[in-house]
Amino acid sequence: MNNLPQATIAELDNAERQPCEIWTRVMGYHRPLASFNIGKQGEFHERKFFSEAAINAGR
Repeated sequence: MNNLPQATIAELDNAERQPCEIWTRVMGYHRPLASFNIGKQGEFHERKFFSEAAINAGR
């Protein structure tokens, strides 16, 4: 017998949603992305993410 509750997918109307605030680390401290000017927001979206393990394995 399976007594686990079934997960339900919540369907939200756009009016019920709230924006998600994105923070990033800049110059040693954290700042919200929304406070960046247009140029800095563009730089943020151009960032490349990497894994140190993958870089060290290439040596």
